[in-house]
Amino acid sequence: MQSKTVGIDDMAVHIPALYVPIQTLAEARSIEYAKLNKGLGLREMSVADVDEDAATMAAHAILELIERNQLVPSEIGRIYLGTESALDGAKPTATYVQDMLQQYLAREYGADCLLHCDVVDLTFACVGGVDAMLNSLDWIRAGEQRKAIVVASDNAKYELASTGEYTQGAGAVAMLLTEAPRLLAIEPEVGIATRPVHDFFKPLRKISKRSLLEEALKEAGVPQGKWADILEKLNPEVLEEKRHWDSNEDYFLIHRDTPVFDGPYSNDCYRSRIREALDHYEQQLTSSGEPTTDQWRRIIFHLPYAYQARRMFSEVFLAEAKKRGDLDLLLQEMEATEPRVDQFDSEEAYEKAMNSFLRAVSKSQRYRNFVSEKIERGERYSSRMGNLYAGSIFLSLLSSLEADYAEGTDLSGATLGFFGYGSGSKSKVFAGRVQPRWKEVVGALDTGQRLENRQPIDYQLYEKLHRGRLQRPIAPDRLIFRLSEIHAERGTREGARTYAVQTPVGLEVK
Repeated sequence: MQSKTVGIDDMAVHIPALYVPIQTLAEARSIEYAKLNKGLGLREMSVADVDEDAATMAAHAILELIERNQLVPSEIGRIYLGTESALDGAKPTATYVQDMLQQYLAREYGADCLLHCDVVDLTFACVGGVDAMLNSLDWIRAGEQRKAIVVASDNAKYELASTGEYTQGAGAVAMLLTEAPRLLAIEPEVGIATRPVHDFFKPLRKISKRSLLEEALKEAGVPQGKWADILEKLNPEVLEEKRHWDSNEDYFLIHRDTPVFDGPYSNDCYRSRIREALDHYEQQLTSSGEPTTDQWRRIIFHLPYAYQARRMFSEVFLAEAKKRGDLDLLLQEMEATEPRVDQFDSEEAYEKAMNSFLRAVSKSQRYRNFVSEKIERGERYSSRMGNLYAGSIFLSLLSSLEADYAEGTDLSGATLGFFGYGSGSKSKVFAGRVQPRWKEVVGALDTGQRLENRQPIDYQLYEKLHRGRLQRPIAPDRLIFRLSEIHAERGTREGARTYAVQTPVGLEVK
């Protein structure tokens, strides 16, 4: 029995209205702009406004899909959200998305129009959206005429002045998944590589109440000799009766949106996982002897920054040159030889030489031609939005498809290869075939124009947004869904999020 064709029927993107020019950030940090622009491919960085979060961005992208495709809510069997910007440790962010959509659609379809829709969050750093998509495609294959929406929504935030700050971004990408899709049929083979590492993570940080009080006394300039009397008056047993100290534990668990990360190690993990996942993918295929990437018209990557893939892929390129049989041509152009382990006294020395050699490979004209043909089109939107975490790989897909559409390329029947990656760490490699009606879908998109219509902000506004010092949005009244309030009062609603929804008949808050 032949497996049914399933995949992506349509796509939609939510782009925040605000962005920071990378040159503005470079000047504030005394970084040479060319290092970020020419070296990493960065131009602009999308930032979420005061009233935006992962839920509102996801809801906007999904609503666009529903309206453009005239979907009846009861037809949508699941809404799966890939995110690492979750708003709660137990309640899925997708339930906030469901609530906003139901409010908006209630007038036409009833208050419980998404009652029987399965919603959930999937989290594995930046590969969570890929996990959600592949899981949902299996669900569609197992039934008849099923439809799912998968959305990847994130606010990529790093500490001010950190080495990750200039790669920040925000946004959401939603996909309508169906049988017989118009855009892209996803093939069933998936290569997977997972290793439990700490290259990038967002831990619950444990801080004792006493150490927090001592730090406050120190910063206030109180002499240490006076601490004992003050701490006795402010001991945890007394403070348990106070609003912000009323937990039973002698410590706080604090979550931050910003990660703990090791940039060079994370790059090594990215490079290793995509290679291992590609090996696993190739094991599932009937080998033709032809390098896998030769069979792919374009290659779509998770892009933490625009040039990440081109900087990390030279090792696979080298391996495929060996498989293809043209390694000598590459080495002749480079005027170099590949290092061998037996030439060095230590593994460390060999690895250093090999890394230098791979950098030289990436500067060769043959590799540059490969990047221009297979990768570059998928970098363009990343360059203008920054890192969308779980949504980055799908933004790259949009970027590549819209570039080919604008160039008049006929992609029908072409195969696209995908390299997903999430820190922690996991890679998934798979492929998709462009469908005959792809131009019908891509022609309705206007991502480039939306990027042109955004509002730039200066460094001062950016820093206030980053620190959470603004109470009102910078660009008000342009959202259908917006965060209205986070309940602060004690009781059963403490921490609950309230969203305002601009419905066709007026503003509703729930």
